[in-house]
Amino acid sequence: MHSCCKPGSKLTSLEGHGFMQANTSPIVVHILQQTFVTGVSRVCKPIPLSSENEERKCSSKGIHVDIVCTVDRRPVWFIVSDRNPKYISWLGSHKNKGLRARVEKVLSAAQSCLMLKPFSVILFFSNGLDDVVTQKLLNEFGASQFGKEFSEFDCDFSKDLEYEWVNDFSRSYRRAIIFQLKVEHYSTSSESSQGCTCPLLGAVTPDWADKQSQLTLGDAFCSLILTLKLDNQDMESSKQRAILGDDLLNFDTTALIALVSGISNGGTGKLLATPVCEMMKRFKSNYEFVMAQVMSELQNPILVELGGLISGKRGMICESVHSEFKELVSMCGGHNEKLRAEYLLKCLLIVPDSPSERVMSLPTTRKIALKNKVIFGTGDYWHAPTLTANMGFVRAISQTGMSLSTIEHRPRALTGD
Repeated sequence: MHSCCKPGSKLTSLEGHGFMQANTSPIVVHILQQTFVTGVSRVCKPIPLSSENEERKCSSKGIHVDIVCTVDRRPVWFIVSDRNPKYISWLGSHKNKGLRARVEKVLSAAQSCLMLKPFSVILFFSNGLDDVVTQKLLNEFGASQFGKEFSEFDCDFSKDLEYEWVNDFSRSYRRAIIFQLKVEHYSTSSESSQGCTCPLLGAVTPDWADKQSQLTLGDAFCSLILTLKLDNQDMESSKQRAILGDDLLNFDTTALIALVSGISNGGTGKLLATPVCEMMKRFKSNYEFVMAQVMSELQNPILVELGGLISGKRGMICESVHSEFKELVSMCGGHNEKLRAEYLLKCLLIVPDSPSERVMSLPTTRKIALKNKVIFGTGDYWHAPTLTANMGFVRAISQTGMSLSTIEHRPRALTGD
């Protein structure tokens, strides 16, 4: 017997951010509950069409998309259907457009919608699909079975008097069939195929033979860096295998600084022992900011936190981050912070600034600065989540409706260590 589900904390969180309503479709709720569905930015809202689509005589109201989210670090759209398969025809009639026309309309919108452009469109038929229609979908659109496991049963949720999502009843999705349509198959130019040819500028395996360097850098830092995947082969032979894998992690400047900061590497005691007047003179208006980080570090060491995020990943940075980080360390870093920065950069793949078209299509504003569009957009181009403490930018992106893969970390500052 299927056990009752617990109240949906994930659903409550989505509603709190304005993504869900109490009357959201049970199928949509079921999909949102799946652990592989992340970065939800729109639920049951139309996608605005470009003028190009309007010229094709599409509805001016836009295309209805049930979920805009991220799956396996790539943006996707979910379209769901609860219809009886007997009433889903391929070509349709004067009363019904048919599945073929609907799929063409969605894919057309997906191609032209730069800001919300998905990597793929997922079609979720909760009651299954006729064999003939299924074969047409496979043959004409190159559809494939969606590779993720959905639970066969689900608990439908509704809002109780305390405004929490609670279980109403269980529902079976045993007959459901799910297809994936890759948008790039219908595009004249594919970012994914371009990604394979983008040259890497370099990555060097560090030499840890110098025991004195290990003592200077710190055991925690050295242990963390050694958990990164490093390619000992030449980059020409390894880039095709490594770069498009699922283990890439894009670092922004805040993440690099957090790794090398004296606060993160055993310097809290020294800072706390320094007279307040000297600390205020040294850090000026940033004094409170730095001290808050010191207290945070004492409670939860950040290298332990980052270790769980970085272990087994191939770290990458774009040229802009590389230049900015070196400049900041040169101006504000101490001797030990500079040494850590030098070793850290030897462990990372450095790629040219190559932001994705969809991120660059966002309007440049005070909150969505061009510099950050380049950094986060390059991660998006390589299908790599960006590790960042810049949550102002992340929130601004979320407010546009775009699903962007990011991982948050707590900030740390250079201390002159």
